[in-house]
Amino acid sequence: MPNSALDNFESRQATRHRIDFKTIMERASGGEQFAHICNVSASGIMIDNVSDLARGDRVTVRLPVIGRIEAHCVWVADERAGMQLERLLRVPDFLAMLDELQNRA
Repeated sequence: MPNSALDNFESRQATRHRIDFKTIMERASGGEQFAHICNVSASGIMIDNVSDLARGDRVTVRLPVIGRIEAHCVWVADERAGMQLERLLRVPDFLAMLDELQNRA
């Protein structure tokens, strides 16, 4: 299996956590919009209710504890988009973020 295929396979193995979080998404091409993140892992997020993202688009999102982080769109289906974060989130930061998100619910 080529390295890129193996990398994609391994990144999909990350545990996803359902969340309900509205944030601001900044486009690399300019402009801001609200985004609803419906699940998160240490390597990515899924946004729903979005209709104008395309594969390869780059955005910056604001996450609790983490702050601003860049991501790029790896897939789009209907009004959902899967975004890979620019870097893996450190476990302590990721767990602190999940705690904060659960306390907001």
